Amino acid sequence: MDKKSKKRIDVLRSNLQRLRQQLSGAKQQSDDLEEAQTLKKQIASVEAELQTLTGSQSPGPKQ
Repeated sequence: MDKKSKKRIDVLRSNLQRLRQQLSGAKQQSDDLEEAQTLKKQIASVEAELQTLTGSQSPGPKQ
């Protein structure tokens, strides 16, 4: 794996962590259900890209 791929994986993992935290906060507030759905879609997208880059079956635990 080249440096560019490793850097992209690091960026995706940090984005995934940030999105999961935002989703957790959105679930606790529950005043905007659309926001939670949007965050779930973004998480799925990031997980899919991370999975293709790493070639593994699962990038991390799903919520």
